[in-house]
Amino acid sequence: MKNIAGQIFLIVAVTVASWVYSQTMPDNICRITDGRMIITLDPGWPEETMQSVAGVFGLDSLTLKMAFSGGPEFEANGIAWTVTENTQGLIELSRTIQSMEAQYHWKDEVVLTDDAWLDFPVYATGVQATYGVNRFKSRTVIETYEGSMLFWLPDRKNARRVYLAGTFNNWSTLKNPMVHVDSGWIATLKLEAGKHLYKFIVDGQWITDPSNELREDDGHGGFNSIFFVYNHCFELNFFMEARHVFVSGSFNGWREKELEMNRSKDGWRLPVYLREGTHAYKFIVDRKWITDPANPVIRPDGAGNLNSFISIGDTLYFHLAGFPEARQVVLAGNFNVWNEGELYLEQVPDGWDIPYVLAPGNYEYKFIVDGRWITDPSNPYTTGSGDYINSFLATDTSHFFLLPDFPQAREVIVTGTFNSWSEVDYRMVRQPDGSWIFPIHLDQGKHLYKFRVDGAWMIDPSNPLWEENEYGTGNSVLWIGP
Repeated sequence: MKNIAGQIFLIVAVTVASWVYSQTMPDNICRITDGRMIITLDPGWPEETMQSVAGVFGLDSLTLKMAFSGGPEFEANGIAWTVTENTQGLIELSRTIQSMEAQYHWKDEVVLTDDAWLDFPVYATGVQATYGVNRFKSRTVIETYEGSMLFWLPDRKNARRVYLAGTFNNWSTLKNPMVHVDSGWIATLKLEAGKHLYKFIVDGQWITDPSNELREDDGHGGFNSIFFVYNHCFELNFFMEARHVFVSGSFNGWREKELEMNRSKDGWRLPVYLREGTHAYKFIVDRKWITDPANPVIRPDGAGNLNSFISIGDTLYFHLAGFPEARQVVLAGNFNVWNEGELYLEQVPDGWDIPYVLAPGNYEYKFIVDGRWITDPSNPYTTGSGDYINSFLATDTSHFFLLPDFPQAREVIVTGTFNSWSEVDYRMVRQPDGSWIFPIHLDQGKHLYKFRVDGAWMIDPSNPLWEENEYGTGNSVLWIGP
């Protein structure tokens, strides 16, 4: 929360900057990409335009002089700048966002003033998806023989400049220019498996892919096009006389008629994207549900049926030491909806084991030993309270919360926007030196949090980043980067 003076300053700055921009500025002067503010300067601008840009972005005469005549890197008035020339002969002058921060609140002002000055849409970046299949009226994103993706915007012969922007380049307006060919505009780039959002920028106008039927709200009254890079292909050989074959599984909520497979010379196939993790599935052949005859990994579903299973990603092992007299040990957690009859462990010389694949994330689990639910004795991290305490596991840990110098505390909880401010999650573990620690997987972006030390709320004393809350007590701020 900014103070009143700060709010007034920001409003005045935005108003003046917006007026100047609307009067004199060309398009796409400034953008924020990969943690840097990038100002694009054209050596051919008239003096009036150059001075308007300099005034709005706080560039003095020394900075402008060094931008056009200095080396690739220089320092002016204590600020480190980098200079590059893009393919259009324009000068790109950049500085890190961190170098602009006198205190945390600057970060908000950079984003707000950037949007207001430039009318630059900050499109959605959250692209997690459990599964996906592309749907085109005519194919405009094509995988090349080298494994790259060719994006094609047909026609638009009269366009002067076309760019491809999306989550794969942090919505950069200049990083991926498209090349004009006889049939339209093309760009080729490597993409990882998963869901990608994109748009075309045609002479400064942002448009969705007119041939792509998959789209989602961009949060600004428009839409982003969606493209999936596949990492798996479901195949069912034979059954050539079948009329319709579908694949259904835990990844799509077991919806029956959503993912229809395509007939092939050997049977049926459907390429898809599947998120890392373990997925149960079956085929539906003319309304008859069957397991995958080519997949030996079959498990019960806890309701008297069998499902095929596929895993994508690195395997981890859940291990329960001891219990040599147990007849049966089952693993259950929020990753399989706490199913009590699905994941049976195998007895090994020192206990019980089961290999399993989980996507990056935070998970709760328990073992069921001959019908008795227990937490993992070898895992000190837990969540919940009372009769509902579960073991906690973070895969692909991205941060360790640490609270030093509380050796006398009985219980320390870390809580925040990542767990809806729960007062019982997550329970930190005391270290020999009296500090408390908790590993967690957090998505990229901003997270607010606090500690609860024996029931008392406090911000993180070792974190200088904070912002005010509705109670006037403040929240600590954590940024997770790529």
